[in-house]
Amino acid sequence: MAGNDASAAATLGCFITFEGGEGSGKSTQIQILADRLNNTAFRTIVTREPGGSPGAEIIRHVLLSGVGKAFGSDAETLLFAAARDDHVHQVIKPALERGIWVLCDRFTDSTRVYQGKLGKVDPALITALERVTIGDLKPDLTLILDVPVAVGLRRAIKRRGKAVADRFEQESLGFHEKLRAAYQQLATDEPQRCVLIDANADADTVAARIWAVVQERLLKSDASQTVRA
Repeated sequence: MAGNDASAAATLGCFITFEGGEGSGKSTQIQILADRLNNTAFRTIVTREPGGSPGAEIIRHVLLSGVGKAFGSDAETLLFAAARDDHVHQVIKPALERGIWVLCDRFTDSTRVYQGKLGKVDPALITALERVTIGDLKPDLTLILDVPVAVGLRRAIKRRGKAVADRFEQESLGFHEKLRAAYQQLATDEPQRCVLIDANADADTVAARIWAVVQERLLKSDASQTVRA
């Protein structure tokens, strides 16, 4: 369970994060998993980063509009950290302490990949900001949805419709290829927490792959949970 206090593990909710490039299907799959967990006697909330709390949503608008990019990668990283600090303390930690499962669309790994690996922000700065904003909070499971870049961008365009592309969707094809490679490397480097999910399939197939991982990693020892009618 989230956090390092073993004595509280029985009462804390689980913390699952979803990561991946643009158009990987995170928003669809996070809701499918939440519905399934709710039907398996767990209480869940679905949240997102940047955003997830009133204060963080204000910062989200600044970040995704591209305004933050003008200040440089370090300043943009500070904005992400400010949003995360509010989100963690206002939403994530209180929910986990009440035994609620938290499903979050992006978390610290997005900062490590987007701003760290691709934005060349000093890893020491990212680590220091994590220490301040999240302390010992870590996801129990991180699901990295992996799709070919061309597939993901097509999905993002279809989802967006006539709306203006956000700051990250507007990046070059090369940026998105590096992004995918960075996430694949993350899954290789941290296999105890991260699982790479082949998301180049229909939603039901991907959902089944995710559910199998959740059962294996988080529900295997809880044979008493049964699906409600």
